Amino acid sequence: MTRGLFAALIVPLVLSGCSLGGDSGSTASPPAVSRQLAPAPPSSPASVALEGDDAFDVHFKLRPPRAGIVFDLASGDVLWRRRPLEHRAIASLTKVMTALVVATTTRPHDLVRIHADALRYTGRSVGVLKRGKQVRVEALLNAALITSANDAAIALAHDVGGSIRGFARLMNERARVLGLSCSHFVSPHGAEKANRSCAADLAALTRLAMAERRIARIVRIPYTQIPAQVRGKRLYLATTNPLLAAGYKGTIGLKTGYTSEAGRCLIAVVRHGRRTLGAVLLDSPNPGEQAKRLLEAGFRAPSH
Repeated sequence: MTRGLFAALIVPLVLSGCSLGGDSGSTASPPAVSRQLAPAPPSSPASVALEGDDAFDVHFKLRPPRAGIVFDLASGDVLWRRRPLEHRAIASLTKVMTALVVATTTRPHDLVRIHADALRYTGRSVGVLKRGKQVRVEALLNAALITSANDAAIALAHDVGGSIRGFARLMNERARVLGLSCSHFVSPHGAEKANRSCAADLAALTRLAMAERRIARIVRIPYTQIPAQVRGKRLYLATTNPLLAAGYKGTIGLKTGYTSEAGRCLIAVVRHGRRTLGAVLLDSPNPGEQAKRLLEAGFRAPSH
């Protein structure tokens, strides 16, 4: 069995004392948060050891995903992998890194002024953002993670990084200090093929994202509403995560992606009892069904 132990991942600029994710009941005053991304401590690289045998084998009805990994979020044990270090286009799985940068450099109630670039997008979108209007960070983060809105991701990137290029530099710096050697970003949304990573890096990002309360709260929501940019109206957001949309028991995250270059991609996180497993599938013919089979096999495998 592969015993791939991820090193501990520490989120810089932890927002202790803040009301994270809009939770009610907190009376502590939030600290000032720098918009400059502090490097993660050198003792917290994201890494995975991939030697040894898998804990289980799965036979797929269709072809298997081009690359993938199944892992235990708590221990970092790798239970199954297929081409885990192969560099591939990752489409909107990019938004996991986008969310990490945003969540560690903003507060939920911060306001984002919509830049003209947010109106120039392809693919999925909120579609009602108005240039010059101000929108709460958390509303845009909900749109980017739940319904995979590219315009929301662009708006967040401009606010935090000053431009798409500036934000991509922050993403790549975060990847560098975490030791994510497969990963390179040129945009906050992944609509183009230049954003690339590998299953092992995305597994490390998943552990880090699920440790961030603001992100973990959002990615488990199947359906929500946020204020629209039209007075008195609200915008309905439905998840793109097939496991979450279907009510698959224990699903608590995380993100989908699709382009013709990347194929259908999915990061799924499921909790059964005290055990939480994640699955990363890159270019899968049926990511929802394949994730279920892999995760079910993972939960049957003995834990150590």
